[in-house]
Amino acid sequence: MAADGEKQQGHRAGIYKQKNKEHKHGKHRTKGEIERENKGRVSVITLTKKQRKELRKMDRRHKANQLRRNKKDQVLTEKRRLGSRDGPPHLVAVVSLHAGADAGAVTKLLRGDGAGGVVHQEQCVGGVGDSFGLILPRFKQRFIFLSLSTGENSCCSETLKLMCENNVEDMKILGFYCLISCVSAESHAALVCQGVADLPVKKRVESRRALSKITEVRFPDARLFPLDTEQDATLLLRHLGAQRQRKLGFRSRRSHLLAQQVTFTPNSPAEGAAGGATGLGTLRVSGYVRGRPLRVDRLVHISGHGDFQLSQIDAPPDPLPLHLTPARPAKPGKEGDVDMMDGGEGEAPVRVLMKADPSCRESLQAEAEVDPMDGEQTWPTETELLEAEEARKNKRVMKVPKGTSDYQATWIVDEEEENGDVDEESSDDDDDDDGDDMMDEAMDGDDEENSQDPGSGCASDEEEDDEEEEQEELCSTERAGADQRYDDHMDEEAEEEGLKVYREARSHEMFPDEVDTPLDVAARIRFQRYRGLKSFRSSPWDPMENLPLNYSRIFQFQSYERTRRRILAEAAAEEDGAMDGWYVTLHVVDVPVSVMESVQSGRPLVLVSLLPHEQKMSVMHVLVHRHPSNTEPIKSKEELVFHCGFRRFRASPIFSQHTSADKHKMERFLRPDAPTVVSVYAPITFPPAGVLLFKQRSDGIQDLVATGSLLSCDPQRVVLKRIVLSGHPFKINRRSAVVRYMFFNRDDIMWFKPVELRTKWGRRGHIKEALGTHGHMKCVFDNQLRSQDTVLMNLYKRVYPRWTYDPYVPPTLPWVKKEVTVDVSDLDME
Repeated sequence: MAADGEKQQGHRAGIYKQKNKEHKHGKHRTKGEIERENKGRVSVITLTKKQRKELRKMDRRHKANQLRRNKKDQVLTEKRRLGSRDGPPHLVAVVSLHAGADAGAVTKLLRGDGAGGVVHQEQCVGGVGDSFGLILPRFKQRFIFLSLSTGENSCCSETLKLMCENNVEDMKILGFYCLISCVSAESHAALVCQGVADLPVKKRVESRRALSKITEVRFPDARLFPLDTEQDATLLLRHLGAQRQRKLGFRSRRSHLLAQQVTFTPNSPAEGAAGGATGLGTLRVSGYVRGRPLRVDRLVHISGHGDFQLSQIDAPPDPLPLHLTPARPAKPGKEGDVDMMDGGEGEAPVRVLMKADPSCRESLQAEAEVDPMDGEQTWPTETELLEAEEARKNKRVMKVPKGTSDYQATWIVDEEEENGDVDEESSDDDDDDDGDDMMDEAMDGDDEENSQDPGSGCASDEEEDDEEEEQEELCSTERAGADQRYDDHMDEEAEEEGLKVYREARSHEMFPDEVDTPLDVAARIRFQRYRGLKSFRSSPWDPMENLPLNYSRIFQFQSYERTRRRILAEAAAEEDGAMDGWYVTLHVVDVPVSVMESVQSGRPLVLVSLLPHEQKMSVMHVLVHRHPSNTEPIKSKEELVFHCGFRRFRASPIFSQHTSADKHKMERFLRPDAPTVVSVYAPITFPPAGVLLFKQRSDGIQDLVATGSLLSCDPQRVVLKRIVLSGHPFKINRRSAVVRYMFFNRDDIMWFKPVELRTKWGRRGHIKEALGTHGHMKCVFDNQLRSQDTVLMNLYKRVYPRWTYDPYVPPTLPWVKKEVTVDVSDLDME
């Protein structure tokens, strides 16, 4: 122990002493401390990411409730506005789905005095059946009823696209096409049946239960209403005005109008001799604006006729003012007392809302201007100069007429090059007539047996034999007459075409994409536009390579999805123009007289305002599913009728598989078991939009083929057509085999030597060498072949749709069998 006088030294810790982490007191606050300090106050500045994380769970729940409540209020406001004083009237289509159903009896009850409505009789849409306007002061709502015919499929479909509800009487086969259109447009259906009150009281409940069971298959959410008394009519009107509304994307994002009154004024000679000669004029269409605000500088589309420009928009008096009461009915001379804009006394003058500015009005240009000199070079490149120098050194030796110069000799074409205009479809569709010959021989044998005397074995009684012969002759005559009458209603050419397409579909199903190598044309010339791919998934294919001439006429977006989002956002923010619910008159300029003729024939007239760029042509892709009711094979590039959103047109599309790869295999027929992408030249349409595909017969009847939705607009989508050349193993060794019947000369084998081979049993290989001069070749595979195996070679080329777009769909097709114009892009050779 040290002395007291000495200074004691403290212990100095070494480098291995343990150091514990200090407690960070005061630097971390709990959630409770933060809440107590803030006392419910929220900073005025924008919250940072860290502060947003610190929001309480209750605050997030309150925010979600507010958003939900605002959305619910918005939906209720739109629902209450429809049919009210500030909104457009309810559109109700009366469709008879039975041959014996009387639509007039339904409308008679609806506009009776017992329903409590004020009827404004008018011929809507230029006189479509029994159409009228109805005002119900009791419910503070107004309706427009349209009676549609089940025979006009396009008439029903175009009108039901604008409906929020429709009234259906009964369900039979006659209304099937209207039913499909109704379902596609997602319209509401109120099923009405008459005659239940006439049944005995004990059978009424059973009858209604049976009708409900029948209708719930097609209309699972629809309600069945009896309509025999005025009280039933009142209940039906209340249901039509208060039912839940559904939104359609293409309808809610665009302004549209169903014509109530239509007039046509031809162009005067002073306005242009060309316009007067071709039957053009100004179409004045009056109706209620629905959807988004309608601008005068935008183009309008008339369904089934095309795109047109507007010159001005007027504001005539509203024909269905809602302030009328049953004690003061509307008089014929006082229907225009109330103007929906200013509500002046007396007959209000028609006011001009807006006029189109030529500098701001959108153009009708649908196709790009084609410059044939675009891309031409005035001076050759270094590569071309080198190729020309090598070609000059390696001159080909050929016989030319005496006195021919070197320049003239370069233009002389060999015989092999002249055989380059063979259509690829010539060898794909070879019909086998052996079965038909056997059927003819069998029928000839039956005729010889029938020509024998049926009474030759009964020589004992000649009178009975004579009677039997007379009866046999009489029966055969009657049968021949019945057969003749049956054959009179049959189209032989259509039967032959159907048989040909059916055989092609069966052949394609059993041997997918297989074609026969022609004997008279070299395979390297016949399939010179095809190429082999090492891997269909990963092998590159330039989408800008060897584009057809029609691609110079279309438009393409740098980013279609970004443009779509921008245009739809701008359309949703627009507040100028004729607002939703206004009754206006549109002046549509340069309209052909055929539009007015269609209106006078009783067909509805629907106008839709187009978004920017929607009048321009491009390559549109539609994703469809084949409808179960369709059993006939639908071939690619066959003319179909498209109902794409608000458009209706005819076109010849191509089918392809729906995959996520950069290349898509073409389908020769519409597949029933998988979704299919339909590509077609058509005007640009921004999705969402529903699509219906119909096949129209020569008599005007349209058969539903497929249903789907709009996919995208992408001209660079690569669709490849595949053909499969098949050969048979002649001699099989351990790893090699001699294959024949794939080619028939040595040059073709050497031409396709780099292409990989495969077999139906999964073997892979390649051509090693040619044997002889008749198409035998030695091939090497990864394993030994089987004797029943088949050697295959896949070849691909890019295909494009045909430019057959036609916005006019006639009621009946004027052709039975017409000549097909061959497109240059469809040929295999230049």
